[in-house]
Amino acid sequence: MTTKTLLSCLLAGALLGLVPASRAQENESPAEQVNKADAYYHFALGHLYSELAGAYGNKSSFVDKAIDNYRLAMEADPGAGFLSEELSDLYIQAGRLREAVLDAEAALREDPNDLSARRILARIYTRLIGDSRQNRINEEMVQKAIEQYEKIAEIESDDPNVWRMLGGLYKLDHDSVKAEAALKKALAIDETNEEALVELATVYADLGDLPRAAETLRQLTGSNPTPRTLAFLAGLYEKTSEYSLAAETYRQAVSLSPRNMDLKRRYAQSLLTADQADDALKVFEELAAEEPDDYESNLRRSQIYRDRGELEKAREAMDAARETQPDNLEVQYNNVNLLEAEGKQSEALAALQEILESTTRETYSSGEIANRTIFLERLGLMYRSLNQFDEAVGVFREVEGLDPGKGDRASAQVADTYRQAKDYEQAYREIERAYEKFPESSLVGIIRATILADSGRRDEANRAVEELTEGAEDRESCLTRAQIYEKTRSFDLMAAALDRAWELSKTGAEKSTVLFMQGAMYERMKEYDKAEESFREVLKLSPDNASAMNYMGYMFADRNVKLDEALELIQKALEYEPNNGAYLDSLGWAYYRLDRLEEAEKALQQAAQTVATDPVVHDHLGDVYARTGRLKEAINHWKISLKEWKSSPSGEKDPAQIAQIEKKLEGAEVQLAKESSTERTNRP
Repeated sequence: MTTKTLLSCLLAGALLGLVPASRAQENESPAEQVNKADAYYHFALGHLYSELAGAYGNKSSFVDKAIDNYRLAMEADPGAGFLSEELSDLYIQAGRLREAVLDAEAALREDPNDLSARRILARIYTRLIGDSRQNRINEEMVQKAIEQYEKIAEIESDDPNVWRMLGGLYKLDHDSVKAEAALKKALAIDETNEEALVELATVYADLGDLPRAAETLRQLTGSNPTPRTLAFLAGLYEKTSEYSLAAETYRQAVSLSPRNMDLKRRYAQSLLTADQADDALKVFEELAAEEPDDYESNLRRSQIYRDRGELEKAREAMDAARETQPDNLEVQYNNVNLLEAEGKQSEALAALQEILESTTRETYSSGEIANRTIFLERLGLMYRSLNQFDEAVGVFREVEGLDPGKGDRASAQVADTYRQAKDYEQAYREIERAYEKFPESSLVGIIRATILADSGRRDEANRAVEELTEGAEDRESCLTRAQIYEKTRSFDLMAAALDRAWELSKTGAEKSTVLFMQGAMYERMKEYDKAEESFREVLKLSPDNASAMNYMGYMFADRNVKLDEALELIQKALEYEPNNGAYLDSLGWAYYRLDRLEEAEKALQQAAQTVATDPVVHDHLGDVYARTGRLKEAINHWKISLKEWKSSPSGEKDPAQIAQIEKKLEGAEVQLAKESSTERTNRP
């Protein structure tokens, strides 16, 4: 096709989109009829040449003709704002910004009220501002754009889009007062202007007034909801911790745009945050089916299945995520978590070490340092859980060398490692050094109070946590106080802290945490009916709370009551965490109470392998061996139990239980001596 033929076709196509001149001229004066017709004609030619310029690499002859025709169209109809937009876009497309600015400035010298020239300048300056999301803002261009739009607003004060643009520019200039005023003017002219409402909501959000931002958006979503505004509103709900409202708002957005996969993913994640894991899983399943290569959906599926104790399904989803994104660090890290849940401790440790080796560099970016710090901390925690305390200390010290900004956290972890190793003197020395170096660190303060409590310094521990949270009435501070008060057996103070934390709890998960701590408090106070009531309330709010199932089941078994329910609760807890040493101990003890000794021994042996330093597990194993006539094994485990009890935190020691073990041990040793004497006497 020749250029001439193409030109004819494009011209015909452009003119098809115009209103016929005869119809446009109805009810117009003769002068206006000629101007409108000329404007339409030159706009069509300008648009045509602009298209040709784009098709032929911004050929200068086409660009020149397009510019000439757009100018003629603007002369014919100066009030048509879209013409200046078309012309400024052409200048930008052709890279002729300097020419555009010079021409517009020349026009303004002749006529300061030349709207077309001001619109061109305003549009070009706005395009040259930069990207606020990447924090690259040309402040000079912001000021120049504001100057032009302010002049335009003086001339065309009834154009809502001019005020909207001004509002956005004032916002970029960090002038929230002017931004709010301009956007309100836009909405006074057109109350349904979506862009203005969104900008105004953003202004309020930036000021921290999230309720007002949400209320502004609700005006729009109530009358004319769009996926964009609904998603923005949902994000505001997330920031105010109104997770159920966020999930419902995302659901509405997805219903309007069901093929928007990114929006659907945000909906699924919001359901997860709102403690609606079952509903979230359904959406993630749909996403995985619609986009099999979407590693994120498979990853979230794996996490949900892991939390539910459905480890085979978790592994299947994890393998799908690894197949599409084998080098993704989030996928690799969550595989470590899954291996640990599967009870494959050595494999989990090796996988984490492999991540660290593969990401080793001579120097690290800030993002790489952040990731490596997370991996190293996790490695230290894994070493600690395996009672490899020296290795754990070495890793935490490496964190401090890698990122001095995490020095307080690393120092606190070193001290806490010595605490868990039951070396309280070294733990105290480490935490005091950290406290002297980082007196403002809340983490150091919490670990310090914990070490003081475990060391038997009851008053010092209480004073430390009270000083740490002095004047703070937020939920987390209340829970921190409650945890230390539990260790120091200050149950009256603990109860008051939990009551306040309950008042500040909003979600079901937050309330479940408070109720669980309350149940544990009552159990330690031997108020078992109140403890049971609290744990049952936890399970009403969080039916999948394995910790509450286990705690209540063990409480029943230990008191030798409701044994069938105890066994059922513990078995269900183990469905979620099949390798949890504490749960396995509870299971073994429930079997023991039911006189199912073979099953009790098997479960307790597994528990002893997982939590080797737990005195209760060894006490229980001693009872099983004694019941089955194996006194030597019983004596061995009771001795281990006493050793572990003596090195246990002060607040956890139970003198009555220790005395009972000592009595059992003494009786068993006497009986074993008698049996040995009888055996020697009867020996031929």
